[in-house]
Amino acid sequence: MSSDFNLDKYLARIGYRGPLAPTFETLAALQAAHVDAIAFEGIDPLLGRPVNIDLAAVQAKIVDGRRGGYCFEQNALLKAALEAIGFAVTPLSARVRWRLDADAPLTPRTHMMLKVDLPEGPHIADVGFGSCLLDTPLRMAPDIEQPTLMGTFRLTLKDDLYWLAARQPAGWRMMYVFDLAPQVHADYVLSNWYTSTSPFTPFTSMLVLERLTRDARYRLVNRRLVIEARDGEVRSERIVESPEALHRVIDELFGLTLPVPADMIWARIES
Repeated sequence: MSSDFNLDKYLARIGYRGPLAPTFETLAALQAAHVDAIAFEGIDPLLGRPVNIDLAAVQAKIVDGRRGGYCFEQNALLKAALEAIGFAVTPLSARVRWRLDADAPLTPRTHMMLKVDLPEGPHIADVGFGSCLLDTPLRMAPDIEQPTLMGTFRLTLKDDLYWLAARQPAGWRMMYVFDLAPQVHADYVLSNWYTSTSPFTPFTSMLVLERLTRDARYRLVNRRLVIEARDGEVRSERIVESPEALHRVIDELFGLTLPVPADMIWARIES
């Protein structure tokens, strides 16, 4: 980990003032604070701007710049913080399944997540899955339902692959599949380049934002703003009607500073 990482600034960014012992309680509190304070967003790929996932760039963007980011940025930041505290962290990668049929072939490794080894056993920590953010770490225990404040999740193990699913109003929905092969930074650089530039990924053509609090999930896809309760139950839904309204929503609901005028983002999602 880079010695330039500033743990105090990260903790201030997420508003965390609790204990820093490398325990499950600390890990869970950090993850919950992170997804509340730092929204998932893919604004840079939408605008055709490069996404630099080196730690210094991630800190400058998310911690100093009041921005969010997607998995390679969010989980790189969390990994640095956990290692600074003293957690044993293994970076992993996953293949996204959220929008796929059950029998669809495996996709590339385009998602970064973390395995954290604790006295209670290994857990998955992930603050960067923008289709269904996780509000707490999950035990790597197959075939049990794991309820959280805002969801219910389940891991299954088949052919040495872990499959993570979330309960939704229509039933269980697969999030992603992964193995335990450790990843190095270069693996993520390649996946990040594909994810941020390919026309086959959603981030280059859609505005996608998500924030998860203790009692609500806020999701903005282009102009459609949805607020959900637990397990994906829709609480309210509306269409954002103007660039000015878009700016207010991103600032007030998602807590982000836009890198460009809202008119530019509006034009991109309307094109």
